[in-house]
Amino acid sequence: MSSGSGEAGSSGRSAGAFDAVVLAGGGARRLDGADKPGLRVGGRALIDRVLAACGAARSTVVVAAPRAVAREVVWAREEPAGGGPLAALAAGVRAAGGAAGPGAVVVVAADLPFLDEAALRGLLARLAAGDADAVLARDAEGRDQPLVGAYRRAPLVRALEEIRREEGDLTGLPLRRLTGRLTLDHQAEERGAPVSFDCDTWGDLAAARARIREHGHVLDEWILAAKEELGIDLDVDIRVLLDLARDAAHGVVRPAAPLTTFLVGYAAGRAGGGPEAVAEAARKAAALAERWAAEVPPEPGEGTG
Repeated sequence: MSSGSGEAGSSGRSAGAFDAVVLAGGGARRLDGADKPGLRVGGRALIDRVLAACGAARSTVVVAAPRAVAREVVWAREEPAGGGPLAALAAGVRAAGGAAGPGAVVVVAADLPFLDEAALRGLLARLAAGDADAVLARDAEGRDQPLVGAYRRAPLVRALEEIRREEGDLTGLPLRRLTGRLTLDHQAEERGAPVSFDCDTWGDLAAARARIREHGHVLDEWILAAKEELGIDLDVDIRVLLDLARDAAHGVVRPAAPLTTFLVGYAAGRAGGGPEAVAEAARKAAALAERWAAEVPPEPGEGTG
């Protein structure tokens, strides 16, 4: 059964520790059997986007055949492989410790291009604030999504065990056999944040790629993709670097912009890395650019546009 008002938001209670289970199997029939978790949106594989959203989890279990991913995870597999979402979920929960571990388990699919940490924090906070066994994301059409949800560990494990005892095997069983045994609440998606949007078809994939370019997220997506590709886990003030590049382009010559930002990164790395090292290197370079601009006028045609 379900409960809850359906309004977005949650109390200020801490969501606490949690494990994450990511379901990355399936035959992708409507994608002609393509490797769906590996398809790219905004320069990153779908599975890596989902794993980034689960970054705060104590442990993250991916139910699929092992593959190269952007962060460390635990791999699990339902038996037999391809046994369906309920069997895959049970395998993931077992690999995450079964009944032992944090009180909450986040369960998500691997094809959610717009899932982020904020959405998971909201689900977990609502779970902690209420009495429901699970909080599911509710999409714009009013449908609750069991593969975008935060579950209390004890009721989740208990329900899976009950179904297994009754059926003998979870293979081929739908997720509604699980959710029908739990008290459910939901978290309505915020306007403009379709966190439960999944990529089941080529049209879905095209829409996800277009949305990123049409909604002003290109720069953020590029930075995330570049950091992932380069193996960098560093948050810096992008505005500072863009201002520095602008000042170098206008006060010196246009090619000074990319070369200066490269030198800043190199200097920060030599100084030990980290946001503080980047900020200090950028400060010194900005001061130099200001002095240079005061002394030497831009070359013709180089300081405009």
